[in-house]
Amino acid sequence: MADLTRSEVIKLIASQSSNSRGVMLQGVDLSQLTLKSLNLSEANLTLANLSESNLTQTDLSKSNLTMANLSYADLGEANLQGALIREASLVGADLRSANLSNADLSKADLRGANLRGADLRQANLWHANLNESNLIYANLEGAKGLPVNLDEWLKDKT
Repeated sequence: MADLTRSEVIKLIASQSSNSRGVMLQGVDLSQLTLKSLNLSEANLTLANLSESNLTQTDLSKSNLTMANLSYADLGEANLQGALIREASLVGADLRSANLSNADLSKADLRGANLRGADLRQANLWHANLNESNLIYANLEGAKGLPVNLDEWLKDKT
C-alpha cells in the first residue's frame, strides 16, 4: 500500500474503511485521532506520532511502531501481538487488556502506563522503562528483561 498523509488517513477513517492492513504511515502525525477498531496489522508506523489517539480495539498485530510516539494514547484491548515497539514512547498510555504477546518493547518508555490485565507473554522488555506503570493482573509469563526485583515492585503497587 502507498504512503499516506494525515489528511488521507482522516479520509480513510471517514469512509469507514476498517481494513488498512500493511499501510505505510512512517513519520506521519496521527496525534489525537480516533482510529478505534481499525485493522492496521502489519502497518509501518515507524516514528509516527500517535500521541493522545484513540486506538481502542485496533489491530496493530505485527506492525512496526519503532520509535513511535504513543504517549497518552488509548490502546485498551488493542491487538499488538508480535508488534515491534522498540524505543517507542508509551508514557501514560492506556494498555488495559491489550494483547502484547510476543511484542518487542525493548527500550520502550512505559512510565506511568496502565498495563492492567495486559497480555505480555513472551514479550521482550529488555531495558524498557516500567517506572510507575500498572502491571496488576498482567500476564508476564515468559516475558524477557523483567526487573530483577519485580515481586517487590509489584508488592508496592497493591
